Amino acid sequence: MNIPAFRKIEVIIKLVRTATDLECKLIFVPVLVFSFIAITGCGSRQQGDDVAASVDGRKIYTADVEKYYQNQTAGSSQQPVGEQSTSLRLSILRELIDNEILMRRAEKLGLLATDEEVEAKLNEIKSPYTKEEFDARLKEKKLTLDDFKRDLRRSLTVDKVMNKEVSSKINVTDQDITDYYNAHRAEFNLIEPQYHLARILVTTTPNPQVHNLKNDKARNEADARKKIQMLLNRLDSGDDFGTLAMNYSEDTDTAANGGDLGFQPESSLHTETGSGIMKLKPGQYSAIIPVGNPATKQLFGFQIVKLVAKEPAGQRDLADPRVKQAIRAQMQDRREQLLKAAYYEVLRDQAKVTNYLAQKILETTGTSK
Repeated sequence: MNIPAFRKIEVIIKLVRTATDLECKLIFVPVLVFSFIAITGCGSRQQGDDVAASVDGRKIYTADVEKYYQNQTAGSSQQPVGEQSTSLRLSILRELIDNEILMRRAEKLGLLATDEEVEAKLNEIKSPYTKEEFDARLKEKKLTLDDFKRDLRRSLTVDKVMNKEVSSKINVTDQDITDYYNAHRAEFNLIEPQYHLARILVTTTPNPQVHNLKNDKARNEADARKKIQMLLNRLDSGDDFGTLAMNYSEDTDTAANGGDLGFQPESSLHTETGSGIMKLKPGQYSAIIPVGNPATKQLFGFQIVKLVAKEPAGQRDLADPRVKQAIRAQMQDRREQLLKAAYYEVLRDQAKVTNYLAQKILETTGTSK
């Protein structure tokens, strides 16, 4: 799908801003377990199987790697095996190592997140849930409350360090924006109208990967019909579309973001269903639409689609505030990602890291679990 750069950025910004539910936090908050016990003889490789790595004398335990391995694979219908599982463990350990390196930097800068900051963020995340729902989500992800609070502390600390050391030093000037626009004018020329859509999807077969805020899934076709009708009734009563999508939609890709599908070109809507959607006005939503497999004609579920906005074809001028905002955000993000990568590399070079798990894998030619 051809989407101009400035529209892509707008969608990305919206996704990031709306990804505040617990499920997103459990996925996007990187893992960390603090370990402040000094390693004796850390220059030696004679470590037990309980230690996966050390960073400047601080141990990272195999149990921590396994805990977050189980967290990342929980609910998956296809569990990684063999080299895949080993590779995932190495990846998790690399993240734990980077986390520990950054936490040490935060200590030196006096930027460790405080207990008050952690509690405030925890209360914000818990707010849409009852205690039972929140506890169930943690159990589903194989995390304790202490694990989750440690992860929140790390996440908040990383934000503080990166804001001070990287983000605050980036300056995108008006001239930078003008130069980018002049070099990429074609990106801001819509060759056909674009439709910004969102949807609420209910499936006829429960999917273990579905994690809406209510953890609500239809069990069969009859259940799906009742559920989608209930949602349409609530929309007709004035309930917010995005909130209902976050709470009840069974679309694994969009539920967490209020059902946002982004911008779709008009050519993709030249179907019986699409023609009805194109007749909507911004802010309106469709009737219940059956969703089936085009090849087998088998019913997959039901959806309600909302037209958020429509963009006509044509060249977008630099005077358009949305164009400037999108270019600024894109340039800021690119520079930030580059500087963050360089920042991590510098910190890694300064740290003394020993990866015992990687050494063990090499010694056993990849046959070690």
